Amino acid sequence: MKLKFPPGPIVQFIRRFWKTLLLITLVSLATLILSAAISIWLSSSHNLHLPSLGTIQVIGVEAYGGDISTMQDGEQFIDWGTVYPGSLTNRSFYVKSISNEPITLQLNISNLTFQNSEGNNVTEPLPVKNPLILTWNYSGVLNPKEQIFVVLTLEISPDPRFVDFIIDNDVKRFYFDIAIKPVEQ
Repeated sequence: MKLKFPPGPIVQFIRRFWKTLLLITLVSLATLILSAAISIWLSSSHNLHLPSLGTIQVIGVEAYGGDISTMQDGEQFIDWGTVYPGSLTNRSFYVKSISNEPITLQLNISNLTFQNSEGNNVTEPLPVKNPLILTWNYSGVLNPKEQIFVVLTLEISPDPRFVDFIIDNDVKRFYFDIAIKPVEQ
């Protein structure tokens, strides 16, 4: 003799709503598969980011503190971190006049160098005139022995020609010199 037990409430629920449960399961599975496919696609697309350093050269002033680091040879630099085309990145530090006269300072970029994934310098000509724009919050006159806090802002060009240059040349990092010096009178 076989004993029969009445089905429990869970079994009754499954029997009653099996089509709805099947639909929920299929939609959930499809969502997971689609999310995974999109994640894989996005991770393999070009995620342009460029680690960068800026070496600081100063005349008539001292630069120190804040985001400035010093190499073993005494050379000062700013690690801009990873930057992206179209992005703005700020770094700050102190500037102190060592001049005996009031001076007006200027800021310049030079020796812009791009390197590919093998560490070789990219020698292709740049497709845009100014792929980097460096500005600061300083204006005016710096008096003798005066100290100010400055913020540099680095902007990377979002120009499609520059982005293509980065991709086509496998650019992985760049370096440049930052010159802070008195304006020539």
